[in-house]
Amino acid sequence: MVAVLKTLRILLLLLPVLAVTQVGSGNAFAETVRDLASISGVRSNQLVGYGLVVGLNGTGDQTSQTPFTIQSIENMLTRFGVNIPNNVNPQLKNVAAVMVTASLPPFASQGQHIDVTVSSIGNAKSLRGGVLLMTPLRAANGQVYALAQGNLVVAGYQASGAGGTTTQVNTPTVGLIPSGATVERSVSTPFDQGNTLTLNLNTPSFTTATRVAQAINKAAGPGTAEPKNAASIQVSVPKNPGKRVAFVSFIQNLNITPEPPPAQVIVDARTGTVIIGAGVTVLPAAVAHGNLTVTIKQSAKVSQPKPLSSGRTVVTPKSSVSAKQAKAHAFVFKAGTSLNSIVSAINAVGATPDDLIAILEALKKAGALRAKLVVI
Repeated sequence: MVAVLKTLRILLLLLPVLAVTQVGSGNAFAETVRDLASISGVRSNQLVGYGLVVGLNGTGDQTSQTPFTIQSIENMLTRFGVNIPNNVNPQLKNVAAVMVTASLPPFASQGQHIDVTVSSIGNAKSLRGGVLLMTPLRAANGQVYALAQGNLVVAGYQASGAGGTTTQVNTPTVGLIPSGATVERSVSTPFDQGNTLTLNLNTPSFTTATRVAQAINKAAGPGTAEPKNAASIQVSVPKNPGKRVAFVSFIQNLNITPEPPPAQVIVDARTGTVIIGAGVTVLPAAVAHGNLTVTIKQSAKVSQPKPLSSGRTVVTPKSSVSAKQAKAHAFVFKAGTSLNSIVSAINAVGATPDDLIAILEALKKAGALRAKLVVI
């Protein structure tokens, strides 16, 4: 059953590729520029901060083992005018030290709200029911761009019983605060600077870059776009901000037929997942694949003495070894055999993903696989 499920997973992964192979090229495969490329400089920025979560129901850090939590609490209380004597070592269970992360989207303005993720860095058991105190969020340049605070939403939970029995669902030490941070500073982008913008292709391709530039020139006029390399296209844009936004919206909705992906086979040896791209063919080849299974069983043979005798019970181990050679499956591939034929031939004999991986590797070593084999 496991082998069947794995084989079905391979077939499901191959369905989109098979559809491409059978239908052929045409307008059905056109994509918008928005899906193919991004605008240089228009991106999100990562923010991070260190803070405290309070109000936990005894599931916070064990402060005896996390001195940084106590230090943070003392520093916070000092700012509020509360001093803790040096000879006092507070033992708190409702506070947890956390790291707060967020992604600042492009064009975010002061006063807007963004989501934040709160993760425990101590030995807290759960953040459920906690409240994050005001935490500055900084970018890579050390500047504060947002302030986070609010009630945590934790999807996981943990429950413990007598005798050390513990039940846990998901991860209770990570929580989310929807719209939990307020943007305090915006990030400048090159979008409104200069007379040109650069489109960066998600997948570099000389052919796709040329087609994008040709489509823009056809729609907006000759000389508007020029491919710089396999990944970048420089586009002339209006100086007026409003017209620039409308122009970028216009070119992002243009339909482009990108270059088909190269013929390659991607193998994930850890999970047994195999993805075969369109255009994969083989040269004339014959492959025989089989498995040798060796089974060793060990049992105990008990010898009982007769009644009223002076004998004793003796246990004798008994081992049995058996070997089974699975029937080898032979595959004959003719020149130019397509992807559909390869998969059909291998699945027809009930081959597992491991068998498919071994066959593909053998074809590649023999020079018969006309594709790039990538093992991840």
